[in-house]
Amino acid sequence: MSAEDLENYETDMELQLYREYRDVVGLFSYVVETERRFYLANHVDLQARSADGEVYFDLTLQDAWVWDVYRSARFVKNVRVITFKDVNVEELAKSDDLELPKETDLGN
Repeated sequence: MSAEDLENYETDMELQLYREYRDVVGLFSYVVETERRFYLANHVDLQARSADGEVYFDLTLQDAWVWDVYRSARFVKNVRVITFKDVNVEELAKSDDLELPKETDLGN
């Protein structure tokens, strides 16, 4: 397998992963980013903990999807992550939560 073949394979895998993400994102309530992974989840429990003067984060996700091109099963029932790095949790807006602006007269 040439370097070009490998690059094309990886590009195809990333495109398939993006398409899967696009198809499943509406099933989840939260986006979670850690230093190593990107998750979609329906339940998130984030606890800041301390040990020996160091602060770390204990993150538990339920009903989750993992952004990982090399993972064969991306849907997982439970995930637990322990990290000393930042964790970002965002609630996804549901389509019925969005409100379109009302039409306005632009001075015509």
